[in-house]
Amino acid sequence: MSEPPDSEGRRTPAPWTCDGDADSGLFGPDSVTWRVHAEALMGVAGLRALLLMALHPVATTAFEDHWRHRDMWDRLTRLTEYTAVTTYGTTTQAMLAGSRVRASHARVHGVLPTGVAYTADDPQLLAWVHCCLIASFLEVTTRGGLALSGAEQDCYIEEQVRTAMLVGLEPDEVPHERGRLQDYFRVIRPALECLPAARRAAAELVATPSPRLAPGAPLRPTWAGIAGLAFAALPPWGRRLYALSTLPGAAGLTDAATTVGLRALRTSLRGTQALVPPMRRERHLRVARGPVDP
Repeated sequence: MSEPPDSEGRRTPAPWTCDGDADSGLFGPDSVTWRVHAEALMGVAGLRALLLMALHPVATTAFEDHWRHRDMWDRLTRLTEYTAVTTYGTTTQAMLAGSRVRASHARVHGVLPTGVAYTADDPQLLAWVHCCLIASFLEVTTRGGLALSGAEQDCYIEEQVRTAMLVGLEPDEVPHERGRLQDYFRVIRPALECLPAARRAAAELVATPSPRLAPGAPLRPTWAGIAGLAFAALPPWGRRLYALSTLPGAAGLTDAATTVGLRALRTSLRGTQALVPPMRRERHLRVARGPVDP
């Protein structure tokens, strides 16, 4: 059910409730969020989000200073687990996940090469991460074939305000619809920069398959192409900032070819989704939805 509009005509997130076994989490089975996050292409979308995040110099510096031991695939694993819990878990599970993120961010601070101090819980940095996530989830899933009307896309962005609040943001610090989301990226682009560490990580990502798959595993070729498609799905200005002159495989596709590739990959992954859930969400999805037909 949609929330009533406020005095300015904007819908505000409904209060969170927790009713024990009846609690279906922050969103519920009728939400657009459940539809988007159940898509087989969410792994590609998550990688795109991480590549986009890395174009913010503070985000890259914080990763280098505090999480250098984590490669992009490890970050994707953590992102997918968090997204699964906050989407399909109970309200309590989602709020606990958010509190752990806030506690982690509170310990992260440092100084940029320019001498400017940074903290991971800076609202501007949190808003950047939030916008990279929702923009990437929408961009990849819809280009891949998920049919969402403009109103449904706006509804998804509105629903995701709740996840922004989980990490400490106020509702008015993030976009509530597509126009505002586009405005956000247009305004922040001059502040973005591809640091050498981000360029190096991206180059390694698109050239190397996931190390978590054993050589010869059936899905290794698929995962090798996923990273390339994630890079190719970045906005043109993002790819220009990376300035990678030679890109192997899917990473060098044109926009039109990327859309075709995403649609083909979605079809392929949907056939194997029962064996390889894209968001590691199966346990939370079963709990939230209840028994389903085999």
